Amino acid sequence: MAGDIETDVVIIGAGPVGLFAVFELGMLKLSSVLIDALAEVGGQCAALYPEKPIYDIPAHPAIDAGELVTQLERQIAPFHAPRLLGRRVVGLSGERGAFTLTTDSGDTVRAKAVVVAAGGGAFGPNRPPLDELARYETSGAVQYYVRRREDMRGKRVVIAGGGDSAVDWALALKDIARVAVVHRRSKFRATPESAAQLDAAARNGEIELIIPYQLHALHGTDAVLTEVEVATLQGETRRLPADVLLPFFGLAMDLGPIAAWGLDRDLHHVKIDPATCQTSVSGVFAIGDVATYPGKLKLILQGFSEAAIAAHAIFGIVHPDEALHFEYSTTKGVPGV
Repeated sequence: MAGDIETDVVIIGAGPVGLFAVFELGMLKLSSVLIDALAEVGGQCAALYPEKPIYDIPAHPAIDAGELVTQLERQIAPFHAPRLLGRRVVGLSGERGAFTLTTDSGDTVRAKAVVVAAGGGAFGPNRPPLDELARYETSGAVQYYVRRREDMRGKRVVIAGGGDSAVDWALALKDIARVAVVHRRSKFRATPESAAQLDAAARNGEIELIIPYQLHALHGTDAVLTEVEVATLQGETRRLPADVLLPFFGLAMDLGPIAAWGLDRDLHHVKIDPATCQTSVSGVFAIGDVATYPGKLKLILQGFSEAAIAAHAIFGIVHPDEALHFEYSTTKGVPGV
C-alpha cells in the first residue's frame, strides 16, 4: 500500500551500503527510510550471489553475501527504518532541507536529505537472443543467478559466459552437478587464479569446456529443457544435454529517473565530493558503487566508509543550529539499545 512518510533522510538503495547508512545515521539519532526496486533488501548480494563468499569484509576472513546482509539487518534493527521495497523512485522535488520523493507505487516521502546508494542503478541480466527464452525463464530452466547451490545437485548444467560469474559458478557446481561451460573463445576474463582452476578442472574431467561456441537455441517440451544448442562462428552446431542454462553475460545498469535529477555524472556514476559524499545538488548525497571520485575503489568496505562520511555531513542539514560532537561507539553505545 502507498504511504506518506516524513523522515530525516531517505536512502535509495537497500544493498549492503544502503543498509549500513541506516546504522550510521541512526548512531547520530537521524531517522531514515529505505527505498529499493527489489522486493528484498541486500541488493546484488541477495539477488545474484547470496551463497558466494566475500573475503574483504573486516573481521570476517570469509562471509557469504547473504549472511553479510543478515548481519547488517541485525545491526540496523534498533533503528526501525521503514522499507519501501519493490518500488522505484520516480520523482524528486524541493531543495536541501525540504525534499519530496515519490515512487511508482504512489508513496510520498518528505526528507531533509537524500542518499543515493543505488549501486549501478536498477539492474537486470543481459539476456541471450534465443527463441522462446521467456518460457524457459518462467519454468526455471534458464536462470541468471544461483540462489541455492544445492538446487543444482545432480543436474546437467550449461553455463554460458567467460567472466568471473561464469567461472566461479562452474567451479562451485562441479562437485554436485554435470557442468559444461560455453564460451566463444579460449581465454576467460576471470581472475587468473580462477581461470587456472577452471583449466585444471577441465583437464581432470570435472568440467567440460565447449570452446569456441556460443548459444544458438534451446530445445525441450513444455518449457522443460533437455538440450542447449551451441554454434561456432562458422555455423557448426552441436547439442549439449541440459536441465538448466545459466547465462552469465553481465548486468544491464540503468540509473532510471535519477539520471534526470541534474546530478553531475560520469556515464552511470554520480560525481561526489569525497570529503562529504555530496553530489552537485546540495542535500543529495551518493555512496557506494554509484558514486565516483578520483581514487575511488568499488569495494563494499569503501561504501561503508562513505556511509559514515555522508551521515556526519547530513547531521548539519537536519540540525543546522546544533554542533556535532563526535563520539566513539564504545562510549556512546547504540541509541535505543
